[in-house]
Amino acid sequence: MAQVPQPLDARAVRTWCSLALQALGRAREEIDAINVYPVADGDTGTNLYLTVESAAAAVEAVFAGYETGAAGSDGRPALADTVRAMAHGALIGARGNSGTILAQLLRGMAQVLAADGETAHADARGLRLALRQAADSARQAVAHPVEGTVLSVASAAADAVTGAEGDCGGVARAAYEGARAALAATPGQLAVLERAGVVDAGGRGLVAVLAALVETLTGEAPRAAVEASAAASGGHARVPDPRTAVPRQGPGDCSADGGGPAYEVIYLLEADDAAVARLRERLDALGDSLVVVGGDGLWNVHVHVDDAGAAVEAGIEAGRPHRIRITHFGAEDAHTAGAGRPPREPVQRAVVAVVPGEGLAGLYQEAGATTVLARPGEPPASGELVEAVRRAHAREVVLLPNDTDLRHTAAAAAEQARTEGVRVALIPTRSAVQGIAALAVHEPERRFDEDVVAMTSAAGATRYAEVTVAAERSWTMAGICQAGDVLGLIDGDVVVIGSEVTATAETVLTRMLAAGGELVTLVLADEAPEAVVEHLEARVRESYLAVDTVVYRGGRQGPLLLIGVE
Repeated sequence: MAQVPQPLDARAVRTWCSLALQALGRAREEIDAINVYPVADGDTGTNLYLTVESAAAAVEAVFAGYETGAAGSDGRPALADTVRAMAHGALIGARGNSGTILAQLLRGMAQVLAADGETAHADARGLRLALRQAADSARQAVAHPVEGTVLSVASAAADAVTGAEGDCGGVARAAYEGARAALAATPGQLAVLERAGVVDAGGRGLVAVLAALVETLTGEAPRAAVEASAAASGGHARVPDPRTAVPRQGPGDCSADGGGPAYEVIYLLEADDAAVARLRERLDALGDSLVVVGGDGLWNVHVHVDDAGAAVEAGIEAGRPHRIRITHFGAEDAHTAGAGRPPREPVQRAVVAVVPGEGLAGLYQEAGATTVLARPGEPPASGELVEAVRRAHAREVVLLPNDTDLRHTAAAAAEQARTEGVRVALIPTRSAVQGIAALAVHEPERRFDEDVVAMTSAAGATRYAEVTVAAERSWTMAGICQAGDVLGLIDGDVVVIGSEVTATAETVLTRMLAAGGELVTLVLADEAPEAVVEHLEARVRESYLAVDTVVYRGGRQGPLLLIGVE
């Protein structure tokens, strides 16, 4: 049924999101099937759907928050509020390479359409500018743009509306037709598509999103997008066999026999522009398919790498990463193994961890880890860590330093152990609570790489804090502290200077939970007052109904209290 034409206002954005979600839902399996670039992992349609689903949910939340008379004469949110919500929802929910680029396309449009918060609706000129900004900003977000991809389709859509006449509906239709023509041309631009006999999967998804915009603004759905290689050759789309399709490709490698990194790493990052600029350079050197989108302190980072831990560590050094997702492109499932690829034989594996107190050493040992005790003021040397690796008697070892200052020591120990024939993966845990999170998901039966990825993800998703007593007068991020002051540190930085342990701990925990969380881990030292844990547990129960708390006794561990929030 045809929709009633709408001006490009807040209600139109809501309708567009809904129709785009429906369109991607119908096309999801088709788009997944033609996904061969940059990685033939068959998930582009699903990733685009999940990205738009997050955008649509954010828009619905804006409308739900408005009551009659709350905004404007009709009680509806302004266009600016709605497009910002759409862009933000896409940013935080972006999945995969294509979803991340789509999030930047929507952000680029929002930058133009939300420029004047009092505008009731956008005109044709505004939509033309928005489409241009979308295409340009998406291209800038990709470290090494490649033609024949969704970037080419987006640019063609923006080019097509330059001279478009009429209202917003006419502009949207011109963009759709330009995008559809560019999609048909993608096999001629990218050899990997031509060999597989398909069009670009991300571009196919963008055409579906633009078709939904046409239907929103004109009330009439355009002709169905040309399917796969029918757009290029006039035939029916050929769905590539995943067992014989082109292997993984990086943006600069379009050869049929070219390889690619093993992992896809995605995370949201809270960081400033300067830190993100440095992060781009570091991740670009680590891997490919690098896309960093966002701004105003919040970014979505996507990259393909061989060293997933290094990619996460780069994010930790740049700011605060969360919602970390790591996917192994070569992960084997039952179907793959049954198709003639036997599963790998199990290997002996161990975890070696540095722990700050006897209590945690016992906890780690119960979980099967080999521990190295780090006494206050006496950090272990690399030789002690190498000896612990030898004691583990394993061919594969996961090393958890659990301290920022031990990173280089642990790296040296790992390198020494490798020369002795041990396969060692160093996970850059900065606190014992991050190590606990990593150990909780450790499964020795899994393939080594998959186990390391799961443990790295768990550690990276855990914020850490500690409450300790200042030994001397010094400068801190929170001001000048005196000897004997109670200090609250979050992610290594002093954020609270107090005089009482329980009050300081409560302030630290409240700040940490302000960013969300599902599980609070508390590790209490022997010297800490017992009442502090009881108080914090009660505080979590009263104020955070969906958050669980687990308590451990750390023994003589240095800090009075360690806090982890997952």
